[in-house]
Amino acid sequence: MKINCDMGESFGPWVKGNDVEVMPYIDQANIACGFHASDPLTMLSTVNLAVNGGVEIGAHPGYPDLLGFGRRDYHCSREELIATLLYQIGALDAICKSKSSRIQYVKPHGALYNKMMVSDDSLRAVMTAVASYEVGLPLVVMSTNRNDEVQALADQYDLPLIFEAFVDRAYDDDGLLVNRRHEGAVHDNLGRIELQVAEIVNDQAVTTLSGKKIPLRADTLCIHGDNPHSVEIARYIYELLDSYR
Repeated sequence: MKINCDMGESFGPWVKGNDVEVMPYIDQANIACGFHASDPLTMLSTVNLAVNGGVEIGAHPGYPDLLGFGRRDYHCSREELIATLLYQIGALDAICKSKSSRIQYVKPHGALYNKMMVSDDSLRAVMTAVASYEVGLPLVVMSTNRNDEVQALADQYDLPLIFEAFVDRAYDDDGLLVNRRHEGAVHDNLGRIELQVAEIVNDQAVTTLSGKKIPLRADTLCIHGDNPHSVEIARYIYELLDSYR
């Protein structure tokens, strides 16, 4: 199991996240592509951090919503969504190539990520964009009770999937993330986060906000770089997973 983190989400002089401190403890850096956050210089500096740290680079595209940080739903046509994704993936990949690197997977951000997990039309559009950009480029999707169904859909596009679980977000009884507007949706208690990590790793399950325990099989664990405990979380998960190696 790997550790991934959303990164490169600063914008101009506005700094978001603890990228430098977190990078040594992760395997995969999901780098914002300029539509929900970031800018060309931030993308370049974050790519440099990842390359120097030997960390895999993933494109982290979102809706064109800088003001809302990509966390608001955005209604667009299938063609517009595909073009929006290709534009962002290509921009980050160009920067990677300038540093003799490349993107190694795609993980959509925020509202787009959540939308594709409940709308097959959105999911198909995302899969079409990623598969048409590069054959064999993996797509990160949320691990839910629909894993087999989503995998069958991806197989139609010859698209590899990486199933992801979240350590600092609460789950509902359907296995989806609790909306950030609801109290308790984001874990800001380090002890609670550590319990959720251990449960996912050891039991392949997670306890929902209501107290129900549901199965959860994942290939990678996500932390959010802007969580105030991001460095401690990353270090804890790194040490926990290292104990299994």
